[in-house]
Amino acid sequence: MATLSAGKRLKSAVCSTEVMVIAAPDGDVDLTCGGSSMAEDATGDGAVDSEHADGTAIGKRYVNEDGSLEVLCVKAGDGSLAIGGAALALKDAKKLPKTD
Repeated sequence: MATLSAGKRLKSAVCSTEVMVIAAPDGDVDLTCGGSSMAEDATGDGAVDSEHADGTAIGKRYVNEDGSLEVLCVKAGDGSLAIGGAALALKDAKKLPKTD
C-alpha cells in the first residue's frame, strides 16, 4: 500500500500498464493492475491474473466508485485496474455545451 498524490506515476508489476494519478484519497491506497500492486519501480514481467485481465486503454481516465481516486492511463496494458479489490470504471467524457 502506498500514499498516492497527484502527478505520481505508477507501473504495473504484471503488464505494460502505466498510470499517472490525477486525484487521490487521503491515506494509504492499494492500487492494483492485473491482480498485483502497482509501484513506481515495478518491472511488468509477472503474469496477469485472469480475473483482472480486462486491459487498460491509453489516454483514458479510470475512477473508483466514489470518485476519490482518478488515474490517467499513459501506457496501455493487459491488466485491469482496481482499488481494494473493486474494479475502477472508465470515466465518461464530459458533454460540452452547444455552441449554436
